[in-house]
Parts: sequence; C-alpha cells; structure tokens
Amino acid sequence: MMLRDRLAHYRYVLMMPVLLLLAVQLTACGDKEPDQRKAFIQFLQTTILPGGERLPTLSDDQKKKFGTYVSDYQILLTFTQQYTQSINSSLMPVLDQINQIRVPQDYLSHRGDLQQAAGALNLLGPQIEHLQKQADDARAALKQPDDLKAVYAQAYTKLITQPAQKVTPVVTSAATLSETLIQVGNFLNMQGAQVTYGANSIAFPTRLQATQYNELMAGLQTQHQQLLQAQAGGVMQ
Repeated sequence: MMLRDRLAHYRYVLMMPVLLLLAVQLTACGDKEPDQRKAFIQFLQTTILPGGERLPTLSDDQKKKFGTYVSDYQILLTFTQQYTQSINSSLMPVLDQINQIRVPQDYLSHRGDLQQAAGALNLLGPQIEHLQKQADDARAALKQPDDLKAVYAQAYTKLITQPAQKVTPVVTSAATLSETLIQVGNFLNMQGAQVTYGANSIAFPTRLQATQYNELMAGLQTQHQQLLQAQAGGVMQ
C-alpha cells in the first residue's frame, strides 16, 4: 500500500473514534433534558405555585438540576423582583402618606410629602406595563414541551399576569385619592388664619368655606372606599 493511501487509511481510522465519542457525548447531553424538565416541573408545583409572590433564588444544585430551564425560571424571578421594587418605591410611599392623615391639620402637614410621592406614582403604570411586556416577549421565545408549558403557564399567571392586572385599580384609586387630599391641603393653606382647628374638628368663618370643605370631604370618603376595595382585590394582601 502506498504511503499516501496508508495515511488516508490512518486518518479515517483515527476519525472514527472521535466521531463516535462526539455521538456519545451529544446523546448523553440530550438524555439529561427529561430529568431537568421533571425536576423543574416538580419545583414549580411544590414550591412556586403553593408559595407566595416572593421567589427564592436558585441554589447551585438547583441550577444544575434544572439545566436550560434556569432561564425559564429567571423570567419569573426578574419580573417579581422588579415589580416588587417598583411597588415599594412608588405605591407604598403614597399609601403610607395617606394612612398618616387622620386629623384636619394632617392635610396641611402631609401636603408636600404626598405631592412628591404622587409624582412618582404617576410613573408606576407605564413601568408595570414595560416589565410585563419584557416578560411576555421572553416567554414567547421559550420552546417548552407541553407538560412543562401547562405548569409554567399557571406560575406565569400567578406571578406576572395577575399582579400586573390587580395593581392597576390600586394605582388609579391611590392617585385619585392623593390628588384630592392635596386639593384639601391647598384649600386649607389658602384659608390661612381664618381656619380654627380642634382635636378632630375644623371651623370656618363663612358658610361658603364650610360648604367647599364639606364637598371635598364627601369626595374623599368615596375615593377612600374605592381604594380599600381595590386593595381587597389581593395585590396588597
């Protein structure tokens, strides 16, 4: 056999084990997917669905068990973390200011802080919409087997779709109420020394001033009740 033929023969012989080795490695890698999917489905069913809206960070062992499905979980985790941060920085300060207004003089003393907090609240709606769109787009790009897709859909609805829907009436009601509270504070500020404050009462020198104040109070009662109903929807529980 000529040298050239022998070299060609050796190259062929040497390539065969390499090809076989690659085939074994790819097959072994592919075999992990069912176990990874099973582990991730079990995690969703036993930890995420029965749990609250605060999601745990995956351990190194869990990341290894879930494999490529770590990125599927990251969609849920990222939205939840950013959603919570937005709520805490925009909605909660407004609710805190509202809860501190208990006597007539509080309308004046909390007017500035409430006005500042309400400005940040106006940005919350668009922020939530943006976060949900990011999550929706990331989910649309996933390629999940049917068994995982069904369980993942439940987790997605619980952690992303429902919170985004439920927070909308809370934000709207809090914004409306805070605007009226600021109007009351501005009204009292304009009256200056004409107003007489008691422990839980307020007096005006003219009937017109008292009527205007009472009209604002009537609106406040309705708006406060709407806020309580929105909160009872579950987003702030």
